[in-house]
Amino acid sequence: MNKFIQNPAKIGSYREDDVVFLLKDLSEYQLEDSTANRERRVQSGQHYSESLPIEYQPPRAYVDLFRQSLDDYKRKVALCIGIVAEQIYQLKEENTVLCSLARAGTPVGILMKRYLLLRYNVSLPHYSISIIRDRGIDENALHYILEKHPQGKIQFVDGWTGKGAISLELEMACQQYEKKYGVTLDDRLAVLADPGHCTPLFGTREDFLIPSACLNSTVSGLVSRTVLNEKYIGKDDFHGAKFYRELLPSDVSNEYIDSITAEFPFITTDAVKAAAKRNLETIEAEFLGMKDVKKIQAEFSIESTHYIKPGVGETTRVLLRRVPWKILMRDPSRPYVKHILMLAKEKGVEVVIYPDLNYSCCGLIKTVKVDKK
Repeated sequence: MNKFIQNPAKIGSYREDDVVFLLKDLSEYQLEDSTANRERRVQSGQHYSESLPIEYQPPRAYVDLFRQSLDDYKRKVALCIGIVAEQIYQLKEENTVLCSLARAGTPVGILMKRYLLLRYNVSLPHYSISIIRDRGIDENALHYILEKHPQGKIQFVDGWTGKGAISLELEMACQQYEKKYGVTLDDRLAVLADPGHCTPLFGTREDFLIPSACLNSTVSGLVSRTVLNEKYIGKDDFHGAKFYRELLPSDVSNEYIDSITAEFPFITTDAVKAAAKRNLETIEAEFLGMKDVKKIQAEFSIESTHYIKPGVGETTRVLLRRVPWKILMRDPSRPYVKHILMLAKEKGVEVVIYPDLNYSCCGLIKTVKVDKK
């Protein structure tokens, strides 16, 4: 492996001691397009990572709902962070290197780092890197981490699981990395919530509302989705992202982190007990969510499982940055789906009551591609 000398760009609104983004700063480029145009291009063959959606700027009522959700669930989120952070630390201890998958994993990785600092008085290194479905992980970022921490044990971190596409992408990427460079990586993904049953390292398997799923960059350090486009990314570059400095007045990223961090002293005892019990169990990654997805695909005659996004987090993403067709909902009276009902009403998207669903809800993407003749 060649010596890696690229320095990380200083992007994002998080504190540097919370996370280092191993991303190329693409802020000067115009990468966004309307949701409708972008959806047509993606469904006609362009990879989603080559461009960016326009950042959704929510109305005041929606931001108020985010703040209410944060107030309602901050202790639950803190407990889930504590449980999975304890699992990780018991496995890898001081050699742990937290490696969040940008961008949904970044706030989760920061919270794990903060929890472990409070609990064990150890400040673990924490990086945020890119992984892209069907394109793999940023190998240059992995080179950088391994050179900086030759004795480190990388722990990959994400926000939640849907049907498990990223878990499978990570597993494949780690296999390819070992084959190319002779380095074995732990491909188990640590997440706050695992409703898809895709990993043994999780805080909960309940499909509940993680407040950071409600918003885009304004709760993720003002960093965009990651970009892999050969126009802007060379072979020695990190994958790219934009830093939305113009959204600083709307940024709640650090407010979110600080609110959850303040709950850690109240949940530590329960987190330690739950993690100790979890580590005695044999927990398999069964990818149960795909059973729901296949059933929905057949019932609604959907061309590809890529157009089916199960779970609260993934359904929120469909409404914020894709062209939604329908929302399937197990029980619209559940508190975890209030923001989804608000977004669906705002965007004129049909909500279908679908009781036979393991998730709280599921977002279906509209087919908009133009057939080539």
